[in-house]
Amino acid sequence: MAIMHRKKSLSYKTLNGARIGDLFMSLIHTCRLKRVNPFADLLALANHPEEVKARPSAWLPWNYPKPETTSAPDHDPPGQPA
Repeated sequence: MAIMHRKKSLSYKTLNGARIGDLFMSLIHTCRLKRVNPFADLLALANHPEEVKARPSAWLPWNYPKPETTSAPDHDPPGQPA
């Protein structure tokens, strides 16, 4: 993944764009290593900005509560008892 990202990063127009791309690539790769759905993790971060700001360490990919979920981490999947 790192080699693919390095090759793709040559097309960034600005240094800030490259930094943002690196940040997202790092988050996505870390989620995959921890068997967490990257989209669900990023969606949960976007939907809970105040909670993330208050306790950022609780929202890191290795603290994500459920492996390979497609729903956000703050609730159980539909049809599952709480």
